Amino acid sequence: MIRKAIFFTLFIGTFTGVAFAQDSSAYELQRNKINTLLAERSARFGQYEESLNARTGIFGFQTKRDIKNSNEILRQIAINDNNIFTELKVLLDYKDLQFQEVKSNVDHSQVRIDSYKKTIRDLQVKNDELLEYNQKISKNMNYLQLFLGLFVVISIVLCLIIYRKNKLMRSKEPQSGIKVL
Repeated sequence: MIRKAIFFTLFIGTFTGVAFAQDSSAYELQRNKINTLLAERSARFGQYEESLNARTGIFGFQTKRDIKNSNEILRQIAINDNNIFTELKVLLDYKDLQFQEVKSNVDHSQVRIDSYKKTIRDLQVKNDELLEYNQKISKNMNYLQLFLGLFVVISIVLCLIIYRKNKLMRSKEPQSGIKVL
């Protein structure tokens, strides 16, 4: 009966280990350790039940030895319970550590996300400034091209005017090298 209880508990512990495959191996080892201690506790309770029913005394009464045996089994159960509580505390501490690690990762990720958002916002502002600057430069370039075009046209017109005046002045001058007065 005791062996069946131990095998049953180990069998259940194995399947619960498979069901929680996402847990880390250390967490699984700790759980298996606790399951083993619980199986031992169940087995000791079976022994205790048997020891209570054991009546080796005269007329079917319990002897001092039977009572000591029962008390020793109870003492072992209490020690086993203390071990279970200790291991459960380790398991809970491990779970708290995992929770803190997840929380830390979430906080770190949130800081990174906020940093990315700030960088994107700064880049958008810089992009808007550059687009505005580019539009100003483009407008200034258009004015510059206009002024340059006007300058070229005015220069050409002035050159033509000077050339015609010069040509008129030459046509009014005598053809020979002698001037008539």
